[in-house]
Amino acid sequence: MAGRRFAGFYERRVFPWLCDRLTSAPAIERLRGDALMAARGRTLDIGFGAGANLPHYPDAVTDICAVDPNLGMHARARRRALSFRRPVRLLLAEGEHLPFADGVFDTAVSTLTLCTVRRPHLVLEELRRVLVPDGQLLVLEHGLAADASVARWQHRLNGVQNIVACGCHLNRPVRELVEQHGFSFETVRQGFALGVPRPLGWFTLGTATKTRAMNPSNRATSSASQRLSP
Repeated sequence: MAGRRFAGFYERRVFPWLCDRLTSAPAIERLRGDALMAARGRTLDIGFGAGANLPHYPDAVTDICAVDPNLGMHARARRRALSFRRPVRLLLAEGEHLPFADGVFDTAVSTLTLCTVRRPHLVLEELRRVLVPDGQLLVLEHGLAADASVARWQHRLNGVQNIVACGCHLNRPVRELVEQHGFSFETVRQGFALGVPRPLGWFTLGTATKTRAMNPSNRATSSASQRLSP
């Protein structure tokens, strides 16, 4: 019982503060800006956290629905949302079960979220469902590195990361997940972010659009691909 109470306290009070601090490194902030510059129209931001994306949204965004299942994150996000110059609606919900009708958003955003959700394939299918036919998914995620030596450490450390970071995985293959569950990347960049420890620092950043049909074997072949850094 005491262990469950401590876990709940850590998740709601300690982890939101810790997550906010760890994901505000200058290199990550620059990547947020790159990832979000294409956002437009009605925008859905899943795993909204404490609202670190808000300063990076361009004027083309008309309003934001911000979804996160952690009450502690909402408490921190509310202050930022109140000072944002466009409407922000905060919702307590999980990405696997989005409380929206089909085809209502122009943009969906997933930043540092697919690493933590319990069933990323269901989250991606839900994002595909709620986007308009020509909608876009903007992705900034850390995950399994292309460097085999780093990947080995990611597998070794993954269990510890799950506990310390409330379910976060180091070793999810982000690009493959996105491409296999209803999206094709129009642009994608992958590489290590400067100044971020390598097991946490392999990032996928890109803009994806809905494929014509759900096809688990679909892979984007025409996307422009480049590294984050040399």
